[in-house]
Amino acid sequence: MSRPFTGATLCTTIAPHCSRTTAMTTLPAASPEALATSQALCGRISQAIAEAGGWIPFSHYMELALYAPGMGYYAAGSRKLGEDGDFVTAPELTPLFGQSLARQLAELLPQTAGAVYEFGAGTGKLAIDLLAELKALNQLPAKYVILDLSPDLIDRQRQNIRAALPHLADRVEWASSLPDAIDGIVIGNELLDAMPCEMVFRDEDRRLRQRGVTVRDGALCYEDRDFADSRLAELAAQLLPDIPRYETEISLANRAFIATVAGALTRGAILMIDYGHAASEYYHPERSMGTLLGHYRHHTVQDPFYLPGLMDLTCHVDFTAVAQSGIDAGLDLIGYTSQAQFLVNCGLIERLQTLDADDVKAYLPIAKAAQRLLSPQEMGETFKAIGFGKGVSIDWLGFARGDRCYTL
Repeated sequence: MSRPFTGATLCTTIAPHCSRTTAMTTLPAASPEALATSQALCGRISQAIAEAGGWIPFSHYMELALYAPGMGYYAAGSRKLGEDGDFVTAPELTPLFGQSLARQLAELLPQTAGAVYEFGAGTGKLAIDLLAELKALNQLPAKYVILDLSPDLIDRQRQNIRAALPHLADRVEWASSLPDAIDGIVIGNELLDAMPCEMVFRDEDRRLRQRGVTVRDGALCYEDRDFADSRLAELAAQLLPDIPRYETEISLANRAFIATVAGALTRGAILMIDYGHAASEYYHPERSMGTLLGHYRHHTVQDPFYLPGLMDLTCHVDFTAVAQSGIDAGLDLIGYTSQAQFLVNCGLIERLQTLDADDVKAYLPIAKAAQRLLSPQEMGETFKAIGFGKGVSIDWLGFARGDRCYTL
């Protein structure tokens, strides 16, 4: 579970492009146009570091790497999801994911004004599957609002939804900011993991430090400093085990997001599905190098400075912090369980059993995708579902069995 400490020696050159890590030479090559975008982003990051006095928190670096206008991973035009992208999400694997979630939404929508708000909608595949299944269940939402930061993905969402559901496309709206008031269902699949996280480190003398990014010898590097944020310092002291050389992440952004959405929710529900752990597992002494990872062309990369703008950066979700943020904001914590248990509760197995297993060519790919969603060795256990409610029933289909709120 641990790997050797690399400290501030993990660096990435700013020119001619952003990698001098020889271990990365086996990864798929980027196009000259993509490398030029990454090089421009490296220059923007270097400028931000200089303007800040030579150091920025890791969260600022991650924000620029993912969201810098026109250059960040989610703000540029590279293909991100699918077999020819960098990673595959559950909705891209099979419609069974969205069809199962639709049963949960169908139970909740009549208790609200009937709106669905999806944050970070990817290619629009989840929206397509949800709307199609909700129509079949006679529970179509009055409107389906997508909130996304990626102009490239928004364009793809519009095209894909119009192509797949031309008769329902007029129910879908796009918004650039959170509404002042929400009466409906808020959903997010693999949303929280892509929010910029802070990095913290307990050094060999067991001193707590904040990890940030600087430029040294023309390279982006880690550098640990005293905490610039007192709240982060307090959380680090509370969460990190008292052992030397312990590196991990703390997401202030996740906490703030849940609190903000809760503040806007007048009635309804919040359902988040993502990979992560309860705090006791997240900050376990053996998890001494944290969870931060890069995803590039279906390869896992541990160097966060590899080709900024061309590689996704994520960290696992601390679901204890997410749960506490919702409770502190006045929400009911409805349930917390594994993705596998949630999908099984919502009828995925029954849906699979309706298919013709004798039609091997059609059935096997669907069964294989379902296995990836449910298997503990795949997505079934690593991914979790957490639900909050306000003014709606606390008895949800997805948490009817196997609720793990007691572990948070």
